[in-house]
Amino acid sequence: MKNLFAFLSLFVLTVSMFSQEKQQDSIKINNLDEVLVKAVRVNSESPVTHSNLSKKEISKRNLGQDIPILMNYMPNVVTTSDAGAGVGYTGIRVRGSDATRVNVTINGIPYNDAESMGTYWVDLPDFSSSTESLQLQRGVGTSTNGAGAFGASLNLLTDAIAQKSSATLSSSIGSYNTFKNTLKFTTGKLNEHFEVAGRLSKITSDGYIDRASSDLKSYFLQGSYVDDNTLIKALAFGGFEETYQAWYGVTATQLEENRRQNPYTYDNEVDHYNQDHYQLHWNQKLNNNWSSTIAIHYTYGRGYYEQFKENEDFSDYGLAEITIGAETINTTDLIRRKWLENDFYGTTFSLNYSNNDDFNLTFGGAWNYYEGSHFGEIIWAQYASDSQIRQRYYDNFGHKSDFNVYSKAKYQVNDELNLFADLQIRNINYNATSVDFAEVDDSFSFFNPKAGVTYKLNNKNNLYLSYARANREPNRTDYENGNPKPETLNDFELGWRLKNSKSNINTNLYYMRYKDQLVLTGAIDNTGAPIRANVGDSYRLGLEIDAKFKLSNQLSIQPNIAISDNKNIKYSSSWDGEIVNLGDTNIAFSPNLVFGNILEYHPKENLQIDLLSKYVGEQFMANIDNQNSKLDAYFVNDFNINYEIKSAKIAKTVVLSLLINNIFDTEYVSNGYYYTYDDTWSVAGQTTTLDGAGYYPQATRNFLVGATLKF
Repeated sequence: MKNLFAFLSLFVLTVSMFSQEKQQDSIKINNLDEVLVKAVRVNSESPVTHSNLSKKEISKRNLGQDIPILMNYMPNVVTTSDAGAGVGYTGIRVRGSDATRVNVTINGIPYNDAESMGTYWVDLPDFSSSTESLQLQRGVGTSTNGAGAFGASLNLLTDAIAQKSSATLSSSIGSYNTFKNTLKFTTGKLNEHFEVAGRLSKITSDGYIDRASSDLKSYFLQGSYVDDNTLIKALAFGGFEETYQAWYGVTATQLEENRRQNPYTYDNEVDHYNQDHYQLHWNQKLNNNWSSTIAIHYTYGRGYYEQFKENEDFSDYGLAEITIGAETINTTDLIRRKWLENDFYGTTFSLNYSNNDDFNLTFGGAWNYYEGSHFGEIIWAQYASDSQIRQRYYDNFGHKSDFNVYSKAKYQVNDELNLFADLQIRNINYNATSVDFAEVDDSFSFFNPKAGVTYKLNNKNNLYLSYARANREPNRTDYENGNPKPETLNDFELGWRLKNSKSNINTNLYYMRYKDQLVLTGAIDNTGAPIRANVGDSYRLGLEIDAKFKLSNQLSIQPNIAISDNKNIKYSSSWDGEIVNLGDTNIAFSPNLVFGNILEYHPKENLQIDLLSKYVGEQFMANIDNQNSKLDAYFVNDFNINYEIKSAKIAKTVVLSLLINNIFDTEYVSNGYYYTYDDTWSVAGQTTTLDGAGYYPQATRNFLVGATLKF
């Protein structure tokens, strides 16, 4: 597969460079937004609720923390970190929907894991240093490639072609022995056509939680060719991560005793994973109206997590009982590794017609295939029974094909009215085996229509209204925990946008009505993955407002607020051995109030001071409205300073950065889990429901300080 990918890359690059005839009408491609992500992004005239984050905004706080943490101050976003300080495993929720429900693409290529549908940014450490921009579309958004969006779509664009050669060295140091070093370079345009750029990064941290350490390495390399009508980019990027596990959080008692403690004691309780990505993009202007894009991609992932387990039954590992003397032994302490090795490859494509911006039509789609191997090994045992070296105690697979085609059209009826339509057909086939089920062989066909209208009141104001339907298949964990059904979402959005020289306000109302939504139950499985279950009917109703106000030439504020009601309708649950109808309950991990603000002050041209604030209201960790499952509200503030020294002796530019997180030293918990189970009383033989909770405490006051030298 790797050799085939290399051959195709070389073939396409050669053909494009030497056999394309130049058009008389030239197009100068400087901004990759117009080519790699044009098919999946929207602009301010589209009836889609969205927010953008630029490279400049990302770089101010890019001192080692992961991409979800850097997105923390976007509207209706809640982030968390297993290790507590934003390095290692991190998570994001948008409108209460977790990362498995956020469709993520990199240059239009799906990034969500095909089986779990999760996004593990720990596998691509410091990817923010190679990100040109990102766009977060809340709700269903527009049709894109990969899993359907049930909370949001996030698309990232990697570094644009640089005009001039340069090199950048960035280093930072901070609390909990956090270190980050990044080296970047670009040749700039060579002979007006070629550019080669790259990055190497290394991040280490002990974590706020005891022994929740991270050892992260990553690389990024791209080669580009551009002329008047052609843009070709070949990219290779990836990462290695080894993190000490902090997946299970702490109990309420442990939280009170020592909120930083880690219940694991085995010295190599680690997650160890490598992931490599290869992408080849070809954008071609065919004439004044038509252009095309095609991309091929391949991702190779492999790794394991290692665990020490006490008193495990031989039967769970396919081992035979042994007899020593008069004693029969059928349990053992052991160390196991659970492996995942996978290949993910495919193609994306689009054809675009544009007529002076009055009419824009895009045909596109993708075909992707995933094949994964899941297996477990015992690497040490107190009693080895009849096992062999590297004997696999389970050996399962997952195969998934995903094909979609879509057509999008925008039509400018007149100076005031803009119409939008988007139709997608998606077909999925999933075949898998697991220790929790014999075999799954499911196929799904989904039709996802979207439509909207934007009305321009004047040069400063516009209104938009949209409807979007999305369907989504269950993931592997859903099958392992039951007999799941696909889910359906109908999303209605009504918005108003105002933009003038001093103000920028975006306001929208949304109503998301779900059928058979796979909601988080609050529990986690034995790998720390959240468990979900279908509920009949549910909805999310909310108001989102985000704005930017320029108060003076030096001072501006960027507030955002989300007020919502998130309900399961006539929800039923097992309690004390019986099914109980609990009525309308709150959807787990869905706070009714999320507020953020950035206060930005420029006392000098080369000095910027930011105060960043985030409030997240109380939320339940389960769907039964049990007070024991509630996470308290929290309010945290960060302080960020950036000072730029131009024409320094040691470099063209030196940027000094300081980030103090949680400046008021707040003790808070941003994530957790809650589970119930039926137990039998030993005396009366009756069944009662017991419950428990786990918590992921976040770091108190901590800092990161860094320097970036640009040569």
